[in-house]
Amino acid sequence: MIRSVILCPDADMAAYLEQALTNLGEVSIPRIIHAYPNALELVRTLRAHAPDVIFLSFENIEKAQDAVRFLEKEAEGVQIIGVHRELDATVLRESMRVGVREFVAYPFDRTHLVDSLKNAAAVLERRPAGYQATTQIFSFLPSKAGVGTSTLALNVSSALSRRPDTRVLLSDFDLNSGMVRFLLRLTNEYSVLDAVEHSMAMDEHLWPQLVTTIQNMDVLHAGRINPSLRIEPNQIRNLVQFMRRNYQALCFDLSGNLERYSLEIMQESKRVLLVCTPEIPSLHLAREKMQYLRSVDLDGRVGVVLSRVTKKPVFTVKQVEEILGVPVIATIPNDYLGVNRATAEAGVVRPNTDIGKRYEQFANDLVEARSAPNADGKKKFLEFFAVSEAQPLRR
Repeated sequence: MIRSVILCPDADMAAYLEQALTNLGEVSIPRIIHAYPNALELVRTLRAHAPDVIFLSFENIEKAQDAVRFLEKEAEGVQIIGVHRELDATVLRESMRVGVREFVAYPFDRTHLVDSLKNAAAVLERRPAGYQATTQIFSFLPSKAGVGTSTLALNVSSALSRRPDTRVLLSDFDLNSGMVRFLLRLTNEYSVLDAVEHSMAMDEHLWPQLVTTIQNMDVLHAGRINPSLRIEPNQIRNLVQFMRRNYQALCFDLSGNLERYSLEIMQESKRVLLVCTPEIPSLHLAREKMQYLRSVDLDGRVGVVLSRVTKKPVFTVKQVEEILGVPVIATIPNDYLGVNRATAEAGVVRPNTDIGKRYEQFANDLVEARSAPNADGKKKFLEFFAVSEAQPLRR
């Protein structure tokens, strides 16, 4: 299915074009914009919907040309098809001047529309549209309840957000307890449950209502306890893809129950951070989880984080690595006073404290050089456009 956006101030013409595309059967239209957007609005649209093709009205030639120039910078490979009430020679010449090679005119003859889409699809087959998407995705997985995973996820997310030009999303997918909402005293009535429910139609208008912004970090809390919620894999994939396009780093606080949706999130993650304390019950359950993660080929992504480490722990780092068979990538000192103070203040631990500095260092260690813009994979576009029997257009 080709994803397209219609950018057309003429509402009647946009509606007619939408119907014509809908009748083709292989074009989805998640967004219609009835005005020429400014740069910020256009970026939000691109990140929200990741279109392959944009139908751009040349009703206002200058504004349309500005939009084309902006799209060439912000959306590598996206195909632009010009739209107008008629095939006016001046409009065609000015659209070609900025590199638009396909053009359709009202009332959008089916054959011409299919031909333009075929041509656009041929280009997309060679070079799919690509949108910058982060690879900095971290899942926080507890060995057992009460090892401080939510506290770790919150403070590492906050530390990441203090890095230059780094917008971070912390999502609480622990539907059994949802501690992040409590730790930050969040009052937003919307939650992960709403994000999942609307994952197939997420857009730049709905998303800001779902998250709470704290400086340069957005937080999506777990909502009311709902361990029986069924989340489908395609819902998670669509939601994570949306998140990847809109943030520089994603952090997921998981329950530790290894639900199917948690495994989907871990499959999308660069690192799975298995959080445990250097104590026998925690290490026992951590080893059980590691055995399962190996069985689903996730062990290569796992790094152990030792939480609440005292000056004389029961087990050393080396002993923990021998027990679990994976490296300990970070140790977090025990600081009940600092953590409790942060909880009382509904915030994060103070960055200038020993534990705050350790969170900062760990966050910096996690982040590598950002990846270049990438596509979600090649799509077989040409097969969509075997012309079937003509269908009447409806207004």
